[in-house]
Amino acid sequence: MKSRAMKGGAMSSRTMRSRTLQMVPTLVLAIGLSAQVPSAQIHAQQAPEYGPSTGTLVIAGGGPLNGTGIFERFIELGGGAEAGRFVIVPTAGGNYDEDRNLRVYDEASVLRSWRDRGLRHVSMLHTHDPAISDTPGFLAELERATAVWFIGGRQWNIVDSYAGTRTYDEFHNVLERGGVIGGSSAGATIQGEYLVRGDTRGPQIMMTDEVDHQLGFEFLRNVGIDQHINTRNRWDDLIPVIEQRPHLLGIGLSEGTAIVVTGDTFEVIGKWMVAVHDKTRAHQPWEKPYFVLAPGDVYDMKARRIVVPVD
Repeated sequence: MKSRAMKGGAMSSRTMRSRTLQMVPTLVLAIGLSAQVPSAQIHAQQAPEYGPSTGTLVIAGGGPLNGTGIFERFIELGGGAEAGRFVIVPTAGGNYDEDRNLRVYDEASVLRSWRDRGLRHVSMLHTHDPAISDTPGFLAELERATAVWFIGGRQWNIVDSYAGTRTYDEFHNVLERGGVIGGSSAGATIQGEYLVRGDTRGPQIMMTDEVDHQLGFEFLRNVGIDQHINTRNRWDDLIPVIEQRPHLLGIGLSEGTAIVVTGDTFEVIGKWMVAVHDKTRAHQPWEKPYFVLAPGDVYDMKARRIVVPVD
């Protein structure tokens, strides 16, 4: 069984592995990679620092997504409505109601809009209990999935149900098989490394002291993701996060807008704007410490620059 993510704020095994690779001495290159280093190790050294080595991420900022092309792009990346195998995760909507009664999700209701989009193979995955998400029987549909979508709500609910379990590992395996993981609102934030607004006391708290809710699922590493930045006026909210954790790249997503991540680059799609917070970027004292990307823009997270198309 694969190493699992650690709860309690510690780095997951995947984060530790990626950061260790960044420390490989450059002396190896001098003695000739092709003759001295196994091909698997060469591949690991060339792996992306931010996004997945294989597969794609679709990370949306919340709000209505119909008519933006976001769902259509996700379905296409997932293998298409006829051939793809889609798993929908509603867990961010809450494991308990206000009276602490267990919340029950009606699968037909959760999947109705997806079936209306013509998906032939689509199922719901949900549990409130990490012991259940750690059992092989829970994973049958996920093990065959080509695409996973996380519905919005509160991102810490997703952590409580799946962090440190076989289900967490299987989410990553979807990407390793070349599939796609998408999500909107809380389903966007969970995809980053640092879990912005992970505090159970309320979404107004950007950086929680709850150690179990500081680490996202790291599909996109070295990044903290915020959402609803336009209608909820959250444009500046990532500033203190990046001040305290300057190694992170902060990505703020407007409603009806998404980034499509492949490797270390992403493309903006949808209707509105994406704010990029980069502590390494020089700016004038009167300027905001972030810049804004529009649909069609492509950004290289590793190089920290906008990719200019070649005519």
